[in-house]
Amino acid sequence: MPLAARMRPERLEEVIGQSKLLEEGTPLRRVIENKDAASTSLILWGPPGVGKTTLARLIATSRGSAFRQLSAISAGVKEVREVVDEAKKNALYGSKTVLFLDEIHRFTKSQQDSLLPSVEAGDVQLVAATTENPAFAVIQPLLSRSLTLQLTPLTDVEIEELIAHAIRDPRGFAGEAVLDQEAALAITRRSGGDARRALTILESAAACAFERDVSAELVNVTLSDIEISTSRSASIYDRAGDSHYDVISAFIKSVRGSDVDAALFYLARMIDGGEDPQFIARRLIILASEDIGLADSNALNLAVSTAQAVALIGMPEGRIPLSQATIYLALAPKSNSAYQAINDALRHVRDEGAASVPMHLRGTGYADAANQGHGVGYKYSHDAVGGVVEQSYLPDEIKQISLYKPKELGKEAELGPLWARLRRIIRGK
Repeated sequence: MPLAARMRPERLEEVIGQSKLLEEGTPLRRVIENKDAASTSLILWGPPGVGKTTLARLIATSRGSAFRQLSAISAGVKEVREVVDEAKKNALYGSKTVLFLDEIHRFTKSQQDSLLPSVEAGDVQLVAATTENPAFAVIQPLLSRSLTLQLTPLTDVEIEELIAHAIRDPRGFAGEAVLDQEAALAITRRSGGDARRALTILESAAACAFERDVSAELVNVTLSDIEISTSRSASIYDRAGDSHYDVISAFIKSVRGSDVDAALFYLARMIDGGEDPQFIARRLIILASEDIGLADSNALNLAVSTAQAVALIGMPEGRIPLSQATIYLALAPKSNSAYQAINDALRHVRDEGAASVPMHLRGTGYADAANQGHGVGYKYSHDAVGGVVEQSYLPDEIKQISLYKPKELGKEAELGPLWARLRRIIRGK
């Protein structure tokens, strides 16, 4: 049996992590400790290795309930009904049943719907686990009938405590292994807050240490054993899950905030996690216009060129132009004036309606246009010495609006005075 399975807590006091959720008087603590409490259904949301399965088992054990576990990856409505039928039989003899449904986000809407009658009738106490945000991954009727709790990755201190416990405990190494400080730190860093992964790394490294010296009475696990047994630290990134949105959000905000190091870190997270490089490139194109814009118009050219380069050369070489573009965009002067200008213009159109186009600006390329007064009085700007003439381009109802507000940053600092001069000529002021 794997070390992680052997070390699974059997009592609430053995649980490491989730201290906030397990404080005295909290809903989860009451559910676990009070056997007479209502069979509240729970949705446990959090990354792998933070204790979702363990807590579900403790709920069943402490309440004297039967424990049935299904995975939404392999199970379906048929398996759920079998557990419910069994639970109804158990209820006849005064025994309750906890149904632990792992990866509930893998269930379709109709499959989740099938759980509702049993949850509502109290045939089973549902404890569902998900790595996805329940607000998006679980149907609303099930959410409204359940208590949703968010579990967090274990802290470095908690991982260190877990490792030390596994070294001492009879279910673990029973004191027959020792871990130097560098090795413990390496496991902590590589675990990414995942208790299961930390124990798996420890077990693998201990096996390496044992093979190195099979006659030793005390297994000495070193940093070298950690490095041999694990090629790299955990990369917590799911292209279809919350981390996808969280990491790209952090990436964009870091570039916008001009923190090159942070931007490169999140770029690496996405690349290492297998993110679509074209998705990253497209987001850089959007950012180049939205957040840099006219402060450095070359940013958009570079972002578009980066997308083309990534499409042409693919990965892993595509990481290089992505890095180049990320660094350039992070260091570029920032302006969102173009973004704000079009948003303001759209608000005017939607709030005030589409005002009529002035007669002198209307098209003249169709029959009877001239008879209707279209184009009459229009001034051809190229005929003017400076190429700009005094003329009304906006409808009279909104001729005083000001949409483009240039910023004094980068190249756009030159556009502000230019637009002010042009505006005075055009508006006749």
